[in-house]
Amino acid sequence: MTISIPSVSKVFQSNAAISTPSTTPYEAQKSFASVLKDSIEKVNEAQNQSDVMTEKLARGENVDLHQVMIASQKASITMSATIEVRNKVIEAYQEVMRMQV
Repeated sequence: MTISIPSVSKVFQSNAAISTPSTTPYEAQKSFASVLKDSIEKVNEAQNQSDVMTEKLARGENVDLHQVMIASQKASITMSATIEVRNKVIEAYQEVMRMQV
């Protein structure tokens, strides 16, 4: 059971596609949106998997405690990373808005 977070190289590949002159702004927006959507869906999957395993443990079903804890920590780490990325994006946006034209 592995939870993959989109690698930095995938984001850089998306950025490389954006910087080429043949890519339209609409295509770049769609590419960014799809990468963002996939990343958020994977975080959601990790959270849901953690919830399911926790519920199974609470009901007394045959599930290993260490597997539940690992799933919980993976979900926590992916959520923390997502929140940090969001905070950095908001901070960058605010910095751009403070720039004088």
